[in-house]
Parts: sequence; structure tokens; C-alpha cells
Amino acid sequence: MDSGRSSTSNPVDPKGLAIGWTIILLWFVSLSILLRLTISWANPWVYLGILVQMHLYTGLFITAHDAMHGVVSSNKKSNDLTGWIAAILFSFNFYKRLFPRHHAHHRHVATAEDPDYHDSGNFLIWYVSFIRQYVTVWQILLMAVTFNILKLFFNTENLIVFWMLPAILSTFQLFYFGTYLPHRGDHDNKHHSDTQSKNHLWAFLSCYFFGYHYEHHDAPGTPWWRLWREKEKKAA
Repeated sequence: MDSGRSSTSNPVDPKGLAIGWTIILLWFVSLSILLRLTISWANPWVYLGILVQMHLYTGLFITAHDAMHGVVSSNKKSNDLTGWIAAILFSFNFYKRLFPRHHAHHRHVATAEDPDYHDSGNFLIWYVSFIRQYVTVWQILLMAVTFNILKLFFNTENLIVFWMLPAILSTFQLFYFGTYLPHRGDHDNKHHSDTQSKNHLWAFLSCYFFGYHYEHHDAPGTPWWRLWREKEKKAA
């Protein structure tokens, strides 16, 4: 196993690359449509657009996450390139910076060496600690430069509502369902992780099945779109 990349006895499913790029392309298509939408706060499509774009942002991070586990593609270059692009689109995160932090989380889950964990258990303090692990000054500067360039082509309100706001909201989605709920409190199991009740629709909508968090730690070589199967095995 290299650099913490997940080992699995199963071959990487070739559908992983298609699924990863489908999320990336859906994010682009959705954003291009929404940036041209006339915003009226009386229009329910505006709120739906925010939620859809938030969910697709979360999908970008989940795609990068799966690439870190080597389950997007059996071809390392294709796997890492997909992860790199997905991470960059998620507010200029850098794949090579995310990689060691995420695998430190798996090796040292719920300990002082886990970059995703905060022993206070306090939602706000923990969230701030979580964000500080993953947001850099360079990201903020790149977002600011990109925002000012995009303002030349798109309405400022649309950029804030459909490009910036969903990105921020998705960090709460990822943190709440993928970190805070699974790892808060004490868990007497080998992965120090909780898992949400079996409800595949809600598990997908809430965080791409990562509420099934014990299952992810137990089978890190399983792509997000197969985690429901791991849940079925545990429930059987």
C-alpha cells in the first residue's frame, strides 16, 4: 500500500471514472445555467439551484476523496488527474495537500493526530478547526482573483449566490454528515466511528452515502456509490 492509498482485493470498477467525470460535468453545466439565471427571490428555482449546486460541490470533494483512495480509476494518472481537477474546482483545494491529511485521518481516527477531529465535541469550534486544516491563504487569493475575472462576464449576484454560497454550504454538508456526526462522542469499535441508520435515499442526498461512515472506514477501498452495499452487508 503506497502513501496510505487504500488496498483492496477487488479490481477498480471502470465505472468509477465515468461517475467521477459525470459529477464534474454536471457541476459545470449546472453552474453555467445558473450564472445566466435572472435571480428573483420569489422564484423557488433559485433555492433549488443553490441546493443542487451545493450537492454537486460536495460531489466534487467526494470524487477527489475517492481518488485519494485510488478507486476512481485503475490507471494512476487518470485517477490522480480526476482527483486533482475535482479538488481544484472545489474552491482551489490542492489534491497533493489533501491526500496526506485524509490518510492521517484514517490512520489516527479520533485522536490528536487526526486532522479532522477536535476533542471539544463542540460543533462550531470543531468546524473552525476543520476548515483551518483545509483552507489556505492561497485558496482565498485564487478565489478572489477568479471572482474578479468572472465578474467581467457574469452578474455579481449570480456569482455570489450560485458559485460562492453553495461552496460554503457544502463545507457544512461535508463536515456535519461526514465528520461531526460520525465521530462525535465515544465509540467502542475499531474505527471509532458511528453510522447513520439505513436509508439509502437520505444517505445519498445528505452526503453521497458518507453517513455510512463506519462502513467507509471498514472498507476504504469501496467507492462512494457502492457504500450502500457495505451497509446492506452490515444490516444483514
